[in-house]
Amino acid sequence: MQPIVLLADSQLLFWRDNDRLLLAKVLAGSKAAYIGASNGDNPDFYAIFVAAMEGAGVFDCRMIPAAVSESDLAFLNYADIILLAGGDVELGWRTFLSNGLNNHIVRRYFEGATLIGISAGAVQLGLCGLAADGSLMETFKLVPFIIGAHEESDNWKTTRDLLRLSPTNTRAIGLPTGGGVIYHEDQTLESLRHPLVELP
Repeated sequence: MQPIVLLADSQLLFWRDNDRLLLAKVLAGSKAAYIGASNGDNPDFYAIFVAAMEGAGVFDCRMIPAAVSESDLAFLNYADIILLAGGDVELGWRTFLSNGLNNHIVRRYFEGATLIGISAGAVQLGLCGLAADGSLMETFKLVPFIIGAHEESDNWKTTRDLLRLSPTNTRAIGLPTGGGVIYHEDQTLESLRHPLVELP
C-alpha cells in the first residue's frame, strides 16, 4: 500500500526542497482525484489542487463532487492520487456517509491509491473528528491517531477535546501550520517541513 500524506494546509503541495517538489517522492501516477466535500466543492480550492498537480507533472485531474455520478466513480476507480480537501470535518464526513464515498476511498487505498488529506481531510483520515454538538465522530481510521491541523495558536484544543473523549492510550498528533507528515505502511511517521506535535 502507498503512504498516506497528511498536511496541515496546502502549502506543502507547492513546497520545494533543493528545487525538487517535496511531495514528488509520493506523488506517483498520472490521474488525480480531488474530493471537496468538506468545503462544499468550492472551485477555487480545486484550482489550487490542479495547479499543485501540474507542478508535480500530473495533468489528468477531476473534482469528484458531493453529487457523485457514474463517470465520477469511473475516474476514481483509476485515480492514482486521491486528495481529501480541507474545510469542515463534519460536513465532509457526513457527505461521505450519504454518498458512499467513504467506502470507495477506503477501497481505493487498499487497491494502491495514494491518499492525501489537507486540514479537515487529514483529520478524517485519522481516528475521529469533533462534531458541532461536541461529540466524537469516528472517521476513516486509516491512520491510527487523532489528527490535529494548524491548531497551535489554540494549544490544540479540539485535538485535546477528542483525546478526552477517546479510550485510554489513544494517541494524537498535531500538524503545525505549513507542516505535514507521511504515514508509512510500517506505521512510522515522517515529518514534513516542521516537526509534528505529539499530544499526551
